[in-house]
Amino acid sequence: MTPSLIERYRNRLPVSASTPVVSLGEGSTPLLPAPRLADSAGVRELWLKWEASNPTGSYKDRGMTVAVSRALERGAEAVLCASTGNTAASAAAYAARAGLQAVVLTPEGAVSGAKLAQTRMLGATVLEVRGSFDDALRAAQELADRGKHVLVNSLNPDRREGQKTAVFEVVEELGGPPDAFVLPYGGGGNTASYAQALAELGLEVPLVSVEASDRRRTLATAIRIGEPAHASSVESSGARVLDADDDALVDAWRRLAEEEGLFCEPSSAAGLVAVLRGDVAGERLVVTITGHGLKDPAAADRYAPPPVAVPADPEAIVSASAARKR
Repeated sequence: MTPSLIERYRNRLPVSASTPVVSLGEGSTPLLPAPRLADSAGVRELWLKWEASNPTGSYKDRGMTVAVSRALERGAEAVLCASTGNTAASAAAYAARAGLQAVVLTPEGAVSGAKLAQTRMLGATVLEVRGSFDDALRAAQELADRGKHVLVNSLNPDRREGQKTAVFEVVEELGGPPDAFVLPYGGGGNTASYAQALAELGLEVPLVSVEASDRRRTLATAIRIGEPAHASSVESSGARVLDADDDALVDAWRRLAEEEGLFCEPSSAAGLVAVLRGDVAGERLVVTITGHGLKDPAAADRYAPPPVAVPADPEAIVSASAARKR
């Protein structure tokens, strides 16, 4: 039986023997080589930490298993979050696993329909806030302060404790640290978690955090956050912050799918943009791919090449296939 993330890293997490472990089999995600993209970027080794294989399709599950387990241990009856989609699905899934109510606040009209459907299917109460993600988060914090709900956004330190384990896995699998970790930057909680992990391991490894050039209007809804909650932590971590415009995000996103066979959501390709531009020094780089492409199929439908109608004739099929290759 595959151990839960909490069992695997129990001695590095804020849990005890009495903590009820709420798990869906998170963590232990693949670390995959990307030889074609490495060649394009001019680096010897490019590794992709494929966090899309977590139970709800994103890296959020690493932190959520710890946050919900700890909430349950403290006697919580409900959990609460503001979300652009991935935290929502993760909170809903782990709350359902724990037998808790989940209340999710999303910015109205700004979240992928697939993420909302996933969250609704998992039994959460989904409320669309008239405003931005930042407005939703402020409302969630105010509600959590009343003591009826446990906030499970990454402002909850238990979330960051769980998310730091991705770094432990990478270092273990590579037999040492890479020359740099590169990841998307939405709210900044994951960058703060990686920095915490490196400090605990006593490693000085560059962190490169890539945000959308236009944070409030980017097509990458998962990082469409105008006021990153962890901006000060990202700054104090020493992470190098770069930006990527939507054209570059779409190009890297499609190349990852077409050249390496990994279909992620647009925001997940942010780190790859920096590597392909040659902005990250080193010969062994790790890029974290944070969420699955099925999280935002509407974006894929918009940007993927359209299907081609052909008659049921072998020659026509060969001709159309050859034209597609060109």
